[in-house]
Amino acid sequence: MTDRDETYAKIFTLIEPFNKKGIDIEPGTRFAQDLEWDSLTVMDFVASVEDEFDILISMNRAAEIETVDQLVDAVRQLESER
Repeated sequence: MTDRDETYAKIFTLIEPFNKKGIDIEPGTRFAQDLEWDSLTVMDFVASVEDEFDILISMNRAAEIETVDQLVDAVRQLESER
């Protein structure tokens, strides 16, 4: 398993408690449209991602992340900047 696969697996696990509709999660799954998350859910989820990976995701950056794949890329980049 690659580092990217491990990051994806962790994010998938973090999404599960927030996935109230039981949507199948794929790299292209969109948080707002497919999972129908409101802003409060997004904030809670971002906080859990930050805690899990020990990173900080700025509000501007979070607003640009629309899909699971984009989140994986952002997490990996932020981890590399530590």
